[in-house]
Amino acid sequence: MTAIETQVQYSSYMMTTTEEYMNQEDSWDRDLLLDPAWEKQQRKTFTAWCNSHLRKAGTQIENIEEDFRNGLKLMLLLEVISGERLPKPDKGKMRFHKIANVNKALDFISSKGVKLVSIGAEEIVDGNVKMTLGMIWTIILRFAIQDISVEETSAKEGLLLWCQRKTAPYRNVNVQNFHISWKDGLALCALIHRHRPDLIDYSKLRKDDPVGNLNTAFEVAEKYLDIPKMLDADDIVNTPKPDEKAIMTYVSCFYHAFAGAEQAETAANRICKVLAVNQENEKLMEEYEKLASELLEWIRKTIPWLENRVAEQTMHSMQQKLEDFRDYRRVHKPPKVQEKCQLEINFNTLQTKLRLSNRPAFMPSEGKMVSDIANAWKGLEQVEKGYEEWLLTEIRRLERLDHLAEKFKQKSTLHESWTTGKEELLSQKDYESASLMEIRALMRKHEAFESDLAAHQDRVEQIAAIAQELNELDYYDAATINARCQGICDQWDNLGTLTQKRRESLERVEKLWETIDQLYLEFAKRAAPFNNWMDGAMEDLQDMFIVHSIEEIQSLITAHDQFKATIPEADKERMAIMGIHNEILKIAQTYGIKVVGENPYTVLSPQDISNKWEAVKQLVPMRDQMLQEEVARQQSNERLRRQFGAQANIIGPWIQTKMEEISHVSIDIAGSLEEQMSNLKTYEQNIINYKSNIDTLEGDHQLSQESLIFDNKHTNYTMEHVRVGWEQLLTTIARTINEVENQILTRDAKGISQEQLNEFRASFNHFDRRNGMMDPDDFRACLISMGYDLGEVEFARIMTLVDPNNTGVVTFQAFIDFMTRETAETDTAEQVMASFKILASDKVITN
Repeated sequence: MTAIETQVQYSSYMMTTTEEYMNQEDSWDRDLLLDPAWEKQQRKTFTAWCNSHLRKAGTQIENIEEDFRNGLKLMLLLEVISGERLPKPDKGKMRFHKIANVNKALDFISSKGVKLVSIGAEEIVDGNVKMTLGMIWTIILRFAIQDISVEETSAKEGLLLWCQRKTAPYRNVNVQNFHISWKDGLALCALIHRHRPDLIDYSKLRKDDPVGNLNTAFEVAEKYLDIPKMLDADDIVNTPKPDEKAIMTYVSCFYHAFAGAEQAETAANRICKVLAVNQENEKLMEEYEKLASELLEWIRKTIPWLENRVAEQTMHSMQQKLEDFRDYRRVHKPPKVQEKCQLEINFNTLQTKLRLSNRPAFMPSEGKMVSDIANAWKGLEQVEKGYEEWLLTEIRRLERLDHLAEKFKQKSTLHESWTTGKEELLSQKDYESASLMEIRALMRKHEAFESDLAAHQDRVEQIAAIAQELNELDYYDAATINARCQGICDQWDNLGTLTQKRRESLERVEKLWETIDQLYLEFAKRAAPFNNWMDGAMEDLQDMFIVHSIEEIQSLITAHDQFKATIPEADKERMAIMGIHNEILKIAQTYGIKVVGENPYTVLSPQDISNKWEAVKQLVPMRDQMLQEEVARQQSNERLRRQFGAQANIIGPWIQTKMEEISHVSIDIAGSLEEQMSNLKTYEQNIINYKSNIDTLEGDHQLSQESLIFDNKHTNYTMEHVRVGWEQLLTTIARTINEVENQILTRDAKGISQEQLNEFRASFNHFDRRNGMMDPDDFRACLISMGYDLGEVEFARIMTLVDPNNTGVVTFQAFIDFMTRETAETDTAEQVMASFKILASDKVITN
């Protein structure tokens, strides 16, 4: 029997949990045999396990299938491991006595909820090894493994999870099952070291010494843990897959051995936890008392500060009080709010912990209850609110006073600044030696001053009203305010007197200068528009221009000629303006009036007019020269445009024509594929030879760009269009040649005749509506015309072949490939074999 067959037979009866064992009906079939290695392991393990319990009753077994045959030791074993009494055994030695005793044991096992499948008393009495081992395994599952459960897992999974958790920190240990994971012995040593590190030095163990590791574990477990040696190290190491039941049985002993220690540890931890909770509660009580005392003391010291309502005289001092209060709110109070909150949290937490641990509720010292702290805090906030309201009220009062005082100072300063020098100005006699324009200017200036003086009357009244209000509000520096206000009022009365006297003096002199004033005014009125005309003319004559055509520069020349035609009329206006100035000089000389200073109505002088007129006359010929130079440049650009356009209008259509010719050649059915290839090669060479024309056009395009020519009305073809067309032409001819080459390869490889290809091409061309491509509807019509009977499913299949990328079109090459696959002969396996036979001269060919 092979190892695989043995594995199959053994897996049919092997149980992983009690439930699996009860539900499997054919696991202990009489006709199946155990693997010898597994049987050996189970004999040794199950025997040792049974003896570990039987020795408590002062007995043991030597041969597991023999010593249980009469049922006596079997019943004794069940009584020891269950702690219960079984029915009195039969004393006879006959076969039926033995069967009765074994049945009593099996009935007891069944009463514990274990379903015994295919295990009968006769097999046990007859010494059936397989059935006996199966029965013992059932007992082990029920009384040693079934109660093992970690996180509501099954017995086997719980035991495995327990092992994984205990060995997780150890290197070279990875418990995944109850067979090969235990072969190197490290897992067993790790289990022992995890609970009793004093028994094994795990750091000295080696993964390459499995026998030594296993023996170490067996010896330590037997000597110190009272776990008998149930396995053999050599058998485990030399078995490809150790018996799972044997390993589970042995490992379960470790679980039970360490369970008591873990329970004791749990109890100790529970006591430590209770002590820790008590200590933590005591700490919370102390912290509460400390925090409560500190918080109440802080409230006690803070309230008197907030009750102090002594007002300050200055706004600065009150603002300092407000800033101190804000610091209290921002800096000092928030931590105390947090302390109060934390105090309440600690109190509630402490009470909850005490209630959960059945301890009496915590009663703080007198005056430190949460309610006491809350009342103290409420009192603090009431005082705080009153203090804040007092601060804001007082600050508003001082703010009003400071605002009025500042307003008084600002208005007084503005008024005093305005009046500075006004008395000296009004006392001047500058009009006695002034010209008419100066007299008029002085008069206008005085009128403006009078308006300004009247406007300032309101400010003086406001200053007096503010001073009065400050006195009524008991401003601390009212004396200074009153003195300054009186000075302003006295000065104001003096300014009124001086203003009236100066007006009378100015009106007497004004009449003498009216005639000259009228001439000055007329000069200003005519000089201003003439000056503006000259400014515009100079701006236009010096204006930079950008033109792109002969027409544009010609338009500028026409406008310039029109401007030159207006120069004689402008010269007449200039002479008239200069005549007004000469008339003023004549009147001044006649009447002995001293004309000094500039025209009061304009900043323009006669010299300004003359200088600017000379500048205009000089700019005219310079403009003529610039326009003529631009004409020459635009003529040169036009020649470049025409030269480029003439070539582009030839090259562009040539490229388009060649593209169309290549397109026609690719779908033309006349001639063989070789002839098409020859024609296409000729086209390709002609195209390559045409490259020099493209290079010439590139040179002209470069000259145009250097001359900043970006438009050309002589052609619709740009250099970019030509480049793209040229690249498409080269790509198209290369692709077309490649397609013909592929058709030749297809024809030669698939045995398609030239006539068939021509027929395919003719059919494709008939339905081609998109210049070398067919829509799915046209393709369906083409197939139908060629005799295909198409359904929707079949057509969909064909479309996946001809249009695998789902582009929505069928190219000629895809059509040819499809028709080639449909019509070409298929090289079947029989045809290939026949070809080999021909080559082998009918010799026998074996596969």
